[in-house]
Amino acid sequence: MKKKVIVAGHICLDITPLFPSEKIEKVADIMLPGKLIEMGGVDVHTGGAVANTGLAMKILGADVSLMGKVGNDAFGEMVLSILDKYDAKTGMLVAENESTSYSVVLAMPGIDRIFLHHPGANHTFCAADISEEKLKGTALLHFGYPPLMAAMYEDDGRELVCLMKKAKKEGVATSLDLAAVDENAAAGKADWNQILQNVMPYVDFFVPSVEELCFMLDKERFKDWCDRANGRDITEILDIEKDVKPLADICMSYGAKILLIKCGASGMYYRTGNLELLKTVGAGAGLEPELWVGKEGFEKSYVPDRILSGTGAGDTSIAAFLAAMLEGCPIEEAMHLATAEGASCVAAFDALGGIKKLDELRQKIAAGWKKYDE
Repeated sequence: MKKKVIVAGHICLDITPLFPSEKIEKVADIMLPGKLIEMGGVDVHTGGAVANTGLAMKILGADVSLMGKVGNDAFGEMVLSILDKYDAKTGMLVAENESTSYSVVLAMPGIDRIFLHHPGANHTFCAADISEEKLKGTALLHFGYPPLMAAMYEDDGRELVCLMKKAKKEGVATSLDLAAVDENAAAGKADWNQILQNVMPYVDFFVPSVEELCFMLDKERFKDWCDRANGRDITEILDIEKDVKPLADICMSYGAKILLIKCGASGMYYRTGNLELLKTVGAGAGLEPELWVGKEGFEKSYVPDRILSGTGAGDTSIAAFLAAMLEGCPIEEAMHLATAEGASCVAAFDALGGIKKLDELRQKIAAGWKKYDE
């Protein structure tokens, strides 16, 4: 019998204009006032953690319920129509007098994505939207993108903490992903350091990207990264020892149990806690703590067959990691599959078009799939 999974949080409609295929060195080379850019078509699909990670886990064979909120409008109808194709719209909430979230995704070849985002109905999603009854019998609750959901970050993350506590009380394993923050918006002014301290004791799998995490924990370090990158993708200039591990140290001091830090095209850093901490992971996950204790490493990315867009690569890599974990894989294999799925994802314009089943990824890895720097 498959373990039941709930993927909840942020969902939106992603609108991705298709840029010409030539690699772009800097955003400023193309995004200039008054400049006309001849585009290709446009890709329209669901986005956000609920759609990206949730549908990816469903495609990978997990028993997944999606729980997000849309408005009763045209974009909402489009989101529900897309989810219905995967038989995945049952758990969705439709809010009257609220608008559906959307993102315009600028995915330029050679440049990390830029998002023009409207949070919409996501802002009112709260802990009460996932009842104790829905959590009963659930193995894993994955929650994504609280920085784009006002009710979840206000009051130092009170609603987020409430939700995670509620899940843990039911024996559910919990997973938390973050999202980029607009420093000029309300989310950018929230005390994320305090929010993460408050929620970390109730999070079993913490899976942020390195840029998001650094902005939240160490703004001065993040500013230095931006200066060093000078318009390039930040992850290209990072040193694991000097840049990434200090952030991991902070997370572990806050009580992180199993930590994955997504570092863009280069790969993922991972670290796990001590045995006593790992014994508190929700029983629903079926984790064997002794096999996961005291692990640390950097999993390099596999070389993709082609690169069309990074949209959803982080989300789908987490989907593969969580699916592998629920299957009982050791962390080392789960990390291989996570980075392999991320490399598969970038071969399509949307988050789901490049997904490969775990066994297909295993076969490709066994056949000698090269990693970067090999």
